[in-house]
Amino acid sequence: MKQKKLDSNKHSVFLLCYHLILVIKYRKKVITKEIEEKLRKIFEDISRKYHIEVEEWNFETDHIRVLFRTRPSTCLAKFINAYKSASSRLIKKEFPELKKELWGEYFWSRSYCLLTSGEAPIELIRQYIQSQGRNYV
Repeated sequence: MKQKKLDSNKHSVFLLCYHLILVIKYRKKVITKEIEEKLRKIFEDISRKYHIEVEEWNFETDHIRVLFRTRPSTCLAKFINAYKSASSRLIKKEFPELKKELWGEYFWSRSYCLLTSGEAPIELIRQYIQSQGRNYV
């Protein structure tokens, strides 16, 4: 397995990876390749302001999945809200035919799934922490 390079700033070293899943309202199957390309561009544009770097991106007709890296100071809830709001507005403006499928102002479901993702499995980290300090007990 390829080891990821750690990120850093003046006071810390970190590797913060997240897996984000955003679902279309009512699980409607409306994402085409053209819509997906626009959604990705909007994501990349907004992510720069939040110091987010896209590692992987993929989609199905009713949801997107993104693996990204960020900094400890990034407020993920604000970023996700900014992305969902901007992309909803811009997509509905550029693709007015979506209004037939998705009435109202929302494009995305109100909920989302955000998972942490790292190099080592949680159980391995748990075992490492439990094994520390045994020489001092």
